[in-house]
Parts: sequence; C-alpha cells; structure tokens
Amino acid sequence: MSRQGRASSGCPCGSGQSYSRCCRPLHLRTAEAESAEALMRSRYSAFVKQLDGYLAHSWDPSSAPATVSFRSGQRWTGLEIVSSELGGPQDETGMVEFIASYEIEGRSARLQERSRFVRHQGRWVYLDGEVGSASE
Repeated sequence: MSRQGRASSGCPCGSGQSYSRCCRPLHLRTAEAESAEALMRSRYSAFVKQLDGYLAHSWDPSSAPATVSFRSGQRWTGLEIVSSELGGPQDETGMVEFIASYEIEGRSARLQERSRFVRHQGRWVYLDGEVGSASE
C-alpha cells in the first residue's frame, strides 16, 4: 500500500474516507473495529487527536499502561500500512506492520512497528508491538 498522508477533510489514518465515516465512530465507541488494521488506523488517529481515553480502551488489559501520555510538540503527519496478516472477522489474532511519520522540534521522524492484536471480549484490542528503526 502506498504512503498515505492525511488530507485536511479526510481521516487522519489516511483511509481516504472522512473522519466522521472512518475513525470517529470508533473513537466515540458507537462502533467497533471490524479488523486489526481498522483498529490500528483508529489508534493512529487517536494519537493524532490525543484521545487518551480511546487509546486506553483499545489496549488489551494485560499489556495496557497505567496512563497514556503524549510527547509535547509531537505532530503526527502520515501513516503507511506496510503489511497486514490475519486480523479479519473470523480471526482471533492479527498483525499489522506500519510506519507512522511525525515531526518533533522541527525534525521529521518515523516510527516503524509490527503490532500484535487480539480479541478481548469479542472486540479487537492492541496487545503489543516490536518497534523497528525508521528514523529519517
């Protein structure tokens, strides 16, 4: 999949849909992610919008931090899905590899991660991830 930045009226996750039709229903908890990739995209958008409550909700209780915090001055600028394995409607686990671009203190950087997702009480949650190096 190609690199997807965020359009001003589009969803921050780069899906090409409007935020109100894409990640917002998940953030408001009026809908659940249908796949591990959809949850990953919604988590990226939650980091963009600094929605700590949603991030906590979307984390598996066995690996969730006590609090979710954000780096001061960090601005997320784009998301690229590298690969997605399993994580569909019939699966219990999934893996999504992504690269998230951001700026901090006037410098561009990237975070690359292979994230693991599991079902918890019937819904997708983030379990953990292996961070790679993707700095620019």
